[in-house]
Amino acid sequence: MKMKKLLLLFGLINCFVAARAEKVFEFNTTCQQAYREIMQLKLNNGLALVQKAKLQNPDNLIPLVLESYIDFFTLFFNEDPAEFKIREPRFDERIAALKKGPDNSPFYNFCLGAVYLHKAGVNLKFDRQFKAGIDFQTGYKYLKQNKKLYPTFVPNQLLFGGLQATVGTIPKSYKWIAGILGIKGSIADGMKTVNGFVNSSDPWARLMFNEAIFLDCYLMFYIENKKDEALHLIDTKKLDVINNHLFTYMAANLAINNKQTEYAKNVVLNRNRSADYMPTTVWDFQLGFIYLHHLQTEEAIKYFESYIRNFKGKFYVKDVYQKLSWCYYLQGNMAAAEEARKNVISKGAAISDADKQALKDAKTGVWPNPVLLKARVLNDGGYNYDALMVLQGKSTSSFTKEVEQLEYCYRVARINDDLKNDDAAIAFYLKAMAIGINRTEYYAARAALQIGMIYERRGDKKNAIVYYEKCLDMDDHDYKNSLDQRAKSGIARCNGE
Repeated sequence: MKMKKLLLLFGLINCFVAARAEKVFEFNTTCQQAYREIMQLKLNNGLALVQKAKLQNPDNLIPLVLESYIDFFTLFFNEDPAEFKIREPRFDERIAALKKGPDNSPFYNFCLGAVYLHKAGVNLKFDRQFKAGIDFQTGYKYLKQNKKLYPTFVPNQLLFGGLQATVGTIPKSYKWIAGILGIKGSIADGMKTVNGFVNSSDPWARLMFNEAIFLDCYLMFYIENKKDEALHLIDTKKLDVINNHLFTYMAANLAINNKQTEYAKNVVLNRNRSADYMPTTVWDFQLGFIYLHHLQTEEAIKYFESYIRNFKGKFYVKDVYQKLSWCYYLQGNMAAAEEARKNVISKGAAISDADKQALKDAKTGVWPNPVLLKARVLNDGGYNYDALMVLQGKSTSSFTKEVEQLEYCYRVARINDDLKNDDAAIAFYLKAMAIGINRTEYYAARAALQIGMIYERRGDKKNAIVYYEKCLDMDDHDYKNSLDQRAKSGIARCNGE
């Protein structure tokens, strides 16, 4: 009789342990609070809440996904190799743990897909392209399967729509990624999905709004080429660019790339300086460009040098050293300019198009024409009338080198383009194409791209496609990958794809 009672007791204990060991996907209040903190780049606050959620329920798997977000942001923004060595293996550990969760939950495939995409993004940032491709493939498969099994599960729309919108614009040299993914992209369908998520009243869409609007703005800016609209969306949605550092970064980054330097400067300088936010050198990077674009070289040097001193990664290091060399060159400090140029060659890595271009320029040993350089920098900052003043009285005959004549035509075209003087812009773009068609500089290809954009803006999609294709047809030039991607996006938009 005692033996029976003991067996019964052990059975009850085993059942209790088994019940306790059952894994769940519970996006509870604590996890939601943690997610909101992480999406503001308050990573330590988010981590503390993740630890609290783990204590509340050790079998809850959602905290693992939140930790994945933390590691992704830390590695993506700061690119510290020492941190990568510690944090990168954790993605596989989390994936193994997530696979022990209930596969009859819509969060099963979704969480695995999200972590694989985080891992892919990190591997891409650290130039492990093959691993990134495999991870993208796996992440996409999980999201595709989830879409099939749970078509009404709203969170799936965010990641799947983003992939759908971008994959069709992958340049030729990265086509293997699309091949691995086995998908055909559709800008129209992908953007419709993401926009639907952003504007949805679904509770999950409301919770994930910050992540969704971040993705939506970037897709709108780079894929749909709706740059002004993307920045306008930041205002219309009343995004908190002061207290949400993810929005601070996005707003400044998009503004810098849309030549709205004063807006970008205001955003970065007025951000919340609390120690609660993830420390990152990205602010020095952005401020360096902000001051360079107004030819405030002393301030630019201060921030660029701070960035170089503290940044542990490789992306844009060559580019920053090139900009440092320009600052010293424009100041007439050739010793410092030459030293910075040596660092272009010896530091960082030629991964991004900007870094490749900086390296190529440095190896020529040739310094840019100071007049054209000033015009370029001012135009890059949106100071177009200042740029015109620099070029006042100049013509192609003012320059003896063909490459300088080419750049002059291109610079005049870009300034007029930005001022919406379309006819003058097209005329000078055509001159740039004629001079640079067989050269390796990017000017001719970019001129074709810009003409395509002007025609698309006018609603003349037929001519827009003609010039987008001219851009694609040009080979062996600088920025080939990024220009091809933008041209492919333009063709897809014009075709309604």
